[in-house]
Amino acid sequence: MSEPEPDQCRHNTEPASASCNHASRFHAIVLAFALCLVPLAGTAAAPGLPAPLSEDDFIAFDPEQAALGRLLFYDKILSGNQNISCGTCHHHDHASSDGLSLGIGEGGNGVGPLRTAGEGRDRIRRRIARSSPGLWNLGHKGVDVLFHDGRLSPSDLYGNGFNSPAEEWLPEGLGSLLAAQALLPLASAAEMAGDPGENEIAGAVIDRIDKGWPVLAKRVRTIPEYGEMFVAAFDHVERPEDVRIVEIANAIAAFIGTEFRNHDSPFDRHLGGDAAALDPAERRGMELFFGEAGCSGCHSGPLLSDQSFHALGLPAFGPGRKRMWDPMPRDVGRMGESDDLRDAYRFRTPFLRNVALTAPYGHNGAMPTLEDMVRHHLDPAASRAMWTPAMASLPPAPWLADIDFVIQSDVLEMARQERALDIALPPLSDADVQELVAFLNALTGETADRRPLGRPERVPSGLPVD
Repeated sequence: MSEPEPDQCRHNTEPASASCNHASRFHAIVLAFALCLVPLAGTAAAPGLPAPLSEDDFIAFDPEQAALGRLLFYDKILSGNQNISCGTCHHHDHASSDGLSLGIGEGGNGVGPLRTAGEGRDRIRRRIARSSPGLWNLGHKGVDVLFHDGRLSPSDLYGNGFNSPAEEWLPEGLGSLLAAQALLPLASAAEMAGDPGENEIAGAVIDRIDKGWPVLAKRVRTIPEYGEMFVAAFDHVERPEDVRIVEIANAIAAFIGTEFRNHDSPFDRHLGGDAAALDPAERRGMELFFGEAGCSGCHSGPLLSDQSFHALGLPAFGPGRKRMWDPMPRDVGRMGESDDLRDAYRFRTPFLRNVALTAPYGHNGAMPTLEDMVRHHLDPAASRAMWTPAMASLPPAPWLADIDFVIQSDVLEMARQERALDIALPPLSDADVQELVAFLNALTGETADRRPLGRPERVPSGLPVD
């Protein structure tokens, strides 16, 4: 082996060793720069991809509080008539939702698509106005608005950390947006509180939204098993009598934020650099989603939502949510909260991980499949023309038949909703649609059906568990 020539790496004024080191550094820099221009394997095809999710992106909830929240989540003790729980409409068997277009709340029987509207004096008096959203990844630190109309968000306006329908009556001490969210269904007549004359919660809520929460807290803390668990889970709770609705909400939030955290889908593996995570159809669907189809214009960010509000022109039905004094059973969307006409018929962009598990789709569950929803985005007018009431998943309630679809007979209202559109996607082929659907299915976590805590078999109140 020959040795290098003595002057091979030498400048006039530097020793050979220094000059060779400079050359080596130069080549290393060039190589590093070249490598920076080469995207990671598996992520080159679609620009604008979000960064991979990690556990650091989520609120670190207390495990003991989460275990307590699991029991509260499924305990009907928190409903006015003690006949429904949070888990009834956000059930493990239905991927944290219920499989219905419009929920069946207080007064119904069963869970999921087989839930009935009840019978006799206990039957439901109204459907829940909107679809029950899935709870996936709501403990992410970037979540800053909840509910289809965005009626809950962080704010210092009322001195309690949140802008909510409870305004200044929302108690202080709630540790997260999820905790604030957990309180609102408890005060809703259609969801969990029941109607005046049926129970003490419903009567108290009519007086003021926060009046029922202390009654519920007393129900819970006077159950010995719950009292002991709260003392163990919360450092500031020294005895069961110290338990307030705030601790109950924080425990439920800890459960939701822990239990429904999931980011191990093929797409997530792809973001992590696994070039083989997506099959060809899923990869092409991803390229369309983040490219020419324009889906990521709204479905952006780490959770694939801009958390803003958009009008999609979905077929209208159900009792609606509207501004005060509006006699029409219509859903005006974000405008009902903002009172801004520019927000009419706009709804929050949903998060998309595990979306394939949470059909039907849209704020009112109008679209039964992902393909239906994708095609609606492409041509809302054609989609509305082809839509029929049979496509809605609504348990029979003959006494509500006059309300369920009456809004569709209002020609002027239908024209207003048809004009209020914020989507204009480019034409796509049938093959493109199938590839987009394949990508949406690739957002399903591999362990989505294997949650760390699961549904309890029993709860401390002794009430039946749905």
